[in-house]
Amino acid sequence: MTGELTDCFADRADGVHQLSAWAAATLKGSVRIYAGPAGFVSANNARAHAADIASANWHATAALIGRHVPHALLVDIGSTTADLIPIVGGQPAAQGYSDAERLETGELVYTGVVRTPLLAFATHAPWRGRRTRLMAETFASTADIYRLTGDLPEGADQQYSADLKGKSIPETELRLARMVGRDRGEGSAEEWRALAAWFAEAQLRPLHDATAILLSRSDLPEDAPLVVCGAGRFLAERLAARLGRRRVPLTETIARCLNGEDAAWVSTCGPAVAVGLIG
Repeated sequence: MTGELTDCFADRADGVHQLSAWAAATLKGSVRIYAGPAGFVSANNARAHAADIASANWHATAALIGRHVPHALLVDIGSTTADLIPIVGGQPAAQGYSDAERLETGELVYTGVVRTPLLAFATHAPWRGRRTRLMAETFASTADIYRLTGDLPEGADQQYSADLKGKSIPETELRLARMVGRDRGEGSAEEWRALAAWFAEAQLRPLHDATAILLSRSDLPEDAPLVVCGAGRFLAERLAARLGRRRVPLTETIARCLNGEDAAWVSTCGPAVAVGLIG
């Protein structure tokens, strides 16, 4: 499940209960909720398993991959977060389980390719030979930089832009220019693309550091691949290349017959696909 942390719920348990109750009342057939190591539980029992259910979507993907790849590191980079999950002996081997625990262990990196404000991973940026401070504002998000670099998958950006305006290249350049205190007309298209590429590199660095720590675990062999998926699969592939590790797309692992648009959506919606296949 995901979404139980939405601020319309009092806490995780309340979110799990309300979402499970909605599913039971709305969906046809028998509704079962994925509860990680506890397996599937009924909607009526969801509240009692709230700690297992809350944000356990990563566990489903890792469990499915473990059926096909005995040792690997799952790298699922989405719109908002990145899950880095060791798989050892065909089983998810994360040291943390909840969001809070995985933030501590480095298995959850709160950065994604759509919603993350640029200020979350950079305080300075290069501009015309100087190291300029950034505006302490949410003028632009990662969707803007990857739109300018050409990496953002079609359909991945389903959020409003930071200024609630359009998503054309000129409007995107304007938002990025604001981060360095500029108007769009003060730079060229090439300069805005170069600045976007710098931010992309800045976002990759903390992911590199977190991944390197996990790959140094003694129970992960040196040839363990990175199984990559998510809306930010392109960034996960870049990470694998940077680390000199073999990368295996999730779709290759579980659905070799898929390609093109179908494969892209399976990659983006990996946890949902995993729950369906595990069930």
